[in-house]
Amino acid sequence: MNDTPPDSLIPYDEIVQEALRAVVGRVLGQVEATNGVLPGNHHFYITFKTGAPGVSIPPELKARFPDEMTIVLQNKFWDLGVSEDGFTVSLSFNQMPAKLDVPFSAITAFVDPAVDFGLQFQAMDEDEFEDTAPAENDAQEREVASRVTPSEDGSNVVSVDFGKKK
Repeated sequence: MNDTPPDSLIPYDEIVQEALRAVVGRVLGQVEATNGVLPGNHHFYITFKTGAPGVSIPPELKARFPDEMTIVLQNKFWDLGVSEDGFTVSLSFNQMPAKLDVPFSAITAFVDPAVDFGLQFQAMDEDEFEDTAPAENDAQEREVASRVTPSEDGSNVVSVDFGKKK
């Protein structure tokens, strides 16, 4: 009997990642609809890849954070705009205003510490940002390790990791 799961012709990993990133879009869209007013004590930490396609940040921030950065949407942010593909927001860095454009595909983590909720996404490779190639799930090249379980401390963190075998 073979314990190796069969190759999937359905790209489950991509579908799950897209759905979880849509959660971020829906939450930010609700905040946008209230003119940037966060309900209750909610606030967000959003981590994203600064070099991902479609990310637009000022050069000085790119120099300070060449790979990844985390922003906080809590008290001082403005001009939040949400589209189907991403969001824009203006923040202050060392008393200097900056506008950021971030596609949802660049996000690697979204956390709302007020309710102990978090999502973590696998980092996408450059070739994964392009939608032109069909997904290939070859069992010898791809190990699917997906876990959606509460963490040991009881928090509501959802971690999805479809890592490639090295």
